[in-house]
Amino acid sequence: MPIFEYKAFTADGATKTGVVDADTPRAARQRLRRDNLMVSELSEMRGGKRAKTVSASAGAPKADNLLVRLLRQRAGATTPSGKNLEFVAAATRQLGTLLGAGIPLIESLRALIEQADNRRAETVFREVRERVSQGVSMADALAEHTGWFSDLYVNMVRAGQATGNLDVVFTRLADYLQAQRALRRKVVSALTYPAMMIAIGVIVVSILMTLVVPKITGMLMDTGQTLPTPTRVLIAVSNGFKDYWWLGLLAIAAVSFVFERIYKHSETGRLTIDRNLLRLPVIGDLLRKQAIARFTHTLSTLLQSGVPVVSSLEITRNVVGNRVIADATEHIRVRILEGTDISTPLRATGAFPAVVGYMVSVGEQSGELEQMLDRIGAAYDEEIQIATERLTSVLEPIMIVILAVVVGYIVISIVLPILKVGQIQ
Repeated sequence: MPIFEYKAFTADGATKTGVVDADTPRAARQRLRRDNLMVSELSEMRGGKRAKTVSASAGAPKADNLLVRLLRQRAGATTPSGKNLEFVAAATRQLGTLLGAGIPLIESLRALIEQADNRRAETVFREVRERVSQGVSMADALAEHTGWFSDLYVNMVRAGQATGNLDVVFTRLADYLQAQRALRRKVVSALTYPAMMIAIGVIVVSILMTLVVPKITGMLMDTGQTLPTPTRVLIAVSNGFKDYWWLGLLAIAAVSFVFERIYKHSETGRLTIDRNLLRLPVIGDLLRKQAIARFTHTLSTLLQSGVPVVSSLEITRNVVGNRVIADATEHIRVRILEGTDISTPLRATGAFPAVVGYMVSVGEQSGELEQMLDRIGAAYDEEIQIATERLTSVLEPIMIVILAVVVGYIVISIVLPILKVGQIQ
């Protein structure tokens, strides 16, 4: 059954937006009219996106159109909210809870739709519910919305349906999504303060070099005295800032564009960049630990959900976020197809620390590989916390010293000729 997004007016003139499922646009308007809503816009939705807009006046009485115009004068339009992946994580946990309580899947999806405050998410789940009611499996229905549900999500749901543990899988998925968001927030929050210091420093220095310094150095040059070398260098740099600032912005844009093209479209370039990033002091250690934590958490979650190990490694390869670790994961997957275990090729790649290979080997021998992977991931989460704090403690004084040196040089370059004039007098 098609899904329609509507914008309508209530009896008191307020604007209301939402989605409704109906066989035809006329049926959708009639259904909304029974709810005392006057439709002003009606659009068919497919895959969470607007497929086509149906004229609100098509098949509607002229009196309705007049009333719509009058109501539009009394109420302002509202913009529908965008896609919010936070809703997917919350909905996943709610699905696990509802299914665990014995509520059928269709009813669970209906409960999610009724309480959804995200328009596009509501539309997507309406379409999923419609496809499931038509006999399509939940995993296949989710796979039709690739922008919302990843391969990891779909494959875990498919494995949960095959094993009859769909409620458990949804709970694990919710835990996984929550842990990944927490890890991402942890890293971002640690880098926010240094990034703000860099941005503020660049802005302050740019203002000094383009506005303040030229006025002061202009007065110094008018005195006719021979300026010290630091002052002459400062004037040259200031003139460069003032006359060629656009060239610097163009160079930054060009470098960013080339970097993005190489990273996204060149396999060799991406591998080279990721390998060099892992070699950076402090930052490289943080990136490696973050990739390994994502590797262990993802692989553990997939294996616990019943996804075959080869498929689990293939999915994990696409989510680790670093080409070096991804290639190592692919090497492990290929060796497993040849009949080996996980720990042997994992240690052979050299991309993982020795302790990871040892703990994976112990997990395989004891039959508790999933639990061991969870322990490794938890240990690396703690190390990431320590690494982010260490990174912040290193970057903060470096930024302060650099900014102090730059501002100090500017001050000294200005003060030196002033002192010289005072001595002459």
